[in-house]
Amino acid sequence: MKPWQGGRQAAVLAGLILAAAAAAFGQQLAHEVRVVNIEVPVRVYKGGAFIDTLKIEDFEVYENGARQTVDAVYLVRKRSVERREGAPGQNPSLGRTFILLFEMAEYQAELERSLAFFFDSVLLPGDDLIVFTPMRSYAMKKETLARLTRAQAKDQLLGKLRRDILHGSSEYLNQVRELGRIMGGEASVEEKLMAYRQALERLENLRWVDERGLLDFARLLKSREGQKVAFLFYQKEVVPKINFRDLMTRMNEPETTFSYMELFDFHRRDVGFNVEAVKRAFSDSSVSIHFLFITKPPVLRTDITDPNPTGMDLVEQSEDIYSAFREVAAATGGLSESSSRADTAFRRAVEAAETYYLVYYKPAEYKADGSFRRIAVKLKSPGLSISHRAGYFAT
Repeated sequence: MKPWQGGRQAAVLAGLILAAAAAAFGQQLAHEVRVVNIEVPVRVYKGGAFIDTLKIEDFEVYENGARQTVDAVYLVRKRSVERREGAPGQNPSLGRTFILLFEMAEYQAELERSLAFFFDSVLLPGDDLIVFTPMRSYAMKKETLARLTRAQAKDQLLGKLRRDILHGSSEYLNQVRELGRIMGGEASVEEKLMAYRQALERLENLRWVDERGLLDFARLLKSREGQKVAFLFYQKEVVPKINFRDLMTRMNEPETTFSYMELFDFHRRDVGFNVEAVKRAFSDSSVSIHFLFITKPPVLRTDITDPNPTGMDLVEQSEDIYSAFREVAAATGGLSESSSRADTAFRRAVEAAETYYLVYYKPAEYKADGSFRRIAVKLKSPGLSISHRAGYFAT
């Protein structure tokens, strides 16, 4: 028996006994009254500058559309409270867990500058670090980081990141190269179309997003104390597509043309995971996710060249994942940045992540019914933009 099973069975049995007693005596059991304190990290900007002069009376909080009373507001920089207003006793946990996620098909020099900046200027003693590469994850706990110099920690991570990116992209590159060989060869049109379809399906499987894994990770983050900040480095994707000139030469073959159109539609799919469920899960975990879209596409050294003997072009295929993760970032109060340089986008995101307000309130009518409670924070001052998590599950 697993450790949690006994406790769960006991709780179920107790519930059945209480329900039976209530039925026997015709009594209605009173719901347990819980006092729940909700913490909302909030970032406020005018233009691109963070506004650090706001006071407690400047904030209005709504839950499911109902106005709530703001109990306290703290202004936080890195791990220090610079100013606090309102009821005492909130005791915010300011320990930090950083999560770096790399969805890259190419190792770029800008990644080295990004990590150098992170270890030199961002990571502090006592912070935890979790890293996801295209191949695996690494947990660098504060105890581990304390044993290493910053240079050693950076070099260790860079070595793993370089190896995993190169290994992770090899299957993708091999698929593109093999497809280029077939398309440039003497195969029939039907054979080329079949090879193209199979290659697209394999490439689509490589970019599949594991929804269950995302939801499990969100639950894991919710269980961690302190502030949680994630940076997702996502490189623009390119996929092979038969070019338009080649299509036009076969327009007099109806069956071939129909097959082409089917293959074009292959890339107009909806994103393969429930975006709304993922948004709510990460919002509930109180992690802020900053989405860094690297617009510089990977340099694919393949047989697809100009002039193009293969009848294919490499075109961008990022819009579905891009739009989905922009929504996820917004739902967590995070920033979305697009740049050809990973280090530039990362610096801007770090600047946005390190200063914020913590706004506290107690829901006026809390009921632990498992529903998702929507949070809206508004400002009395006009002309300001605001970001915060979208809500939480009442459990």
